Amino acid sequence: MDRPRALPRPLALPDFPWDALAPYRARAAEHPGGVVDLAVGTPVDDTPTIVREALAAAANAPGYPAAVGTPALRGAIIDWAARRRGVTGLTDAHVIPTIGSKESVALLPLHLGAGPGDLVLHPRAAYPTYDVGARIAGATPIPVDTDADPATWDLPDGAGTPDRPIAMIWLNSPGNPDGHVLGVDQLARIVTWARERGAVVASDECYAELGWEAPWDSEAIPSLLDPRATGGDMSGLLALYSLSKQSNLAGYRAALLAGDPVLVGAVTEIRKHTGMLPPAPVQAAMATALADDAHVAAQREAYRARREALVEATAVAGLVGDPASVAGLYLWLGLPEGAAARGSYELVGAFAELGIVVAPGDFYGEAGAGRVRMSLTGTDERVAAACERLRSPHAAALFRP
Repeated sequence: MDRPRALPRPLALPDFPWDALAPYRARAAEHPGGVVDLAVGTPVDDTPTIVREALAAAANAPGYPAAVGTPALRGAIIDWAARRRGVTGLTDAHVIPTIGSKESVALLPLHLGAGPGDLVLHPRAAYPTYDVGARIAGATPIPVDTDADPATWDLPDGAGTPDRPIAMIWLNSPGNPDGHVLGVDQLARIVTWARERGAVVASDECYAELGWEAPWDSEAIPSLLDPRATGGDMSGLLALYSLSKQSNLAGYRAALLAGDPVLVGAVTEIRKHTGMLPPAPVQAAMATALADDAHVAAQREAYRARREALVEATAVAGLVGDPASVAGLYLWLGLPEGAAARGSYELVGAFAELGIVVAPGDFYGEAGAGRVRMSLTGTDERVAAACERLRSPHAAALFRP
């Protein structure tokens, strides 16, 4: 008898959440006005012309690209970080391009050497890949309230001891799904707490250009690498950023990693060995996108208009947003206080009756119970259609039983 194969060994991963939406998408598609899919935050607007032109101009690329990025791209990242994120003092050793930011979220714990016994903390309402990335490395994901003083975080027994080290802390500001923003004081508090425990802090900041309410409608959302948060010392700190949202480059897989040169260097070595090389034409397109603020401002205003319309229409339907949801690409919606409790999937089903697809809050952890996430990434026409349906008597009957 043949010996059973050793591989593949299943990883302890959750089911892919989006598969659970299939019946709701099918129900929404039956609407006579067509489906309005606001579940996934995938950009729908055109990639800027100047970026497409830069990509085409660099299309003759017969050689292998550099894992560390071209000098032009690294210079563009450094200039952009100072101009848009208030992060100064970066050099080539502080930055690298990545193939989108999701691969960094999923693989950073593994690339940094996290493994069994290590704890990886992440926001309690969080993009599922923080949890998945810890599991891929064999570490243990732990949700915590990153809005709160870390001294109050609910951690398992033995957390922070040599047997159960806190290896890494993920931050996400503005948050997906909740749109919460971490101010400089909170970032500094977490940095101090992490350094006392030898933990790396990694901040996913891909929605940083999308601030909607005071003070973030007029003031830059702070980066983890902001000198006011770091005290002038980037050791143990990494920030991720993606051009998918600000520049409609999701299809290009264009992102970056910046921070502590020791950590950046460790990640770079893995990327060199594994051939994780951002394509040369994409690197050229990234450099152009990072140098141009005009298209970013235009895209932000398009999302602002869609957000304002959806906030008004969902309120008419009887839904309420999280009051701390002041930035980002989503509405984080539930029923008003005092209403009969309804599960996230029940709310998703009510939206599907209107031909609208949204994501259940349960996708984002226990903190999402009873909520749904609605993306701003619909065309103007589809957002207008959603708003019309949400203002209808049918919507009122669904959400105000």
